[in-house]
Amino acid sequence: MTSTTILQADQLQSGFDSAIYPSLSGKRVLVTGGATGIGAALVERFVQQDAHVAFVDVNHAAGHALAARLAGTHFVHCDLRDIDALKACLDGVRAELGGIDILLNNAANDDRHTVMEVTPDYWDDRMATNLRHLFFAAQAVVPAMQAAGGGVIINFGSISWHLGLADLVLYQTAKAAIEGMTRGLARDLGRDNIRVTTIVPGNVQTPRQEQWYTPEGEAEIVAAQCLSERIQPDDVAALALFLASDDARMCTGHEYFVDAGWR
Repeated sequence: MTSTTILQADQLQSGFDSAIYPSLSGKRVLVTGGATGIGAALVERFVQQDAHVAFVDVNHAAGHALAARLAGTHFVHCDLRDIDALKACLDGVRAELGGIDILLNNAANDDRHTVMEVTPDYWDDRMATNLRHLFFAAQAVVPAMQAAGGGVIINFGSISWHLGLADLVLYQTAKAAIEGMTRGLARDLGRDNIRVTTIVPGNVQTPRQEQWYTPEGEAEIVAAQCLSERIQPDDVAALALFLASDDARMCTGHEYFVDAGWR
């Protein structure tokens, strides 16, 4: 991989000038959960890097709408809880793109629940939704990355388990496991020049997250942060661009926070 020069690009929604990473131009990128929220920001920002982007999501309408808005992107409907369907989906994406250089394991669901509501079936569903597919997606792209001489896998964790937030015990269990999985994959795949990292977002202001918080609750989040603004999807995407680029060529096996210093 070649070294990267950072140039200035257009202004993001968050109000800052985004960097262009020449090493991302032409890269074949797959985003899971790419139809809305953070995932949609990832898709859009990698397209702006002149990458070839495919994304998968269970949301038909939002996925097709985003693909229509971003010419050249490739949307595939997929329920990632079904591992056979996931593997078939990734085979199709590899064929469409000619390989996969960068995998962004973003898909998740943070539905609230109490401890006493959890059944064995609900446990299995939450692990399938928030943990299992990340491993099998990574497993599926490894051969293509090995053939290409390297690649990048970026997993998405959550600040929630670091803070011990209420009514999220299964989500937090899965997100904590992702950080351990990242370290294991980074060790096992590093000699193939495959880097594996985790991004840990704080409370990102998306339509989904806004359903959980009143204006008073959002004010409490900002008060608990070191910085006074709400985190936007573009802020998370900016970190993903760096970690995926050659500028981060020696970054692997660790988690990187974009949480405005939330404590």
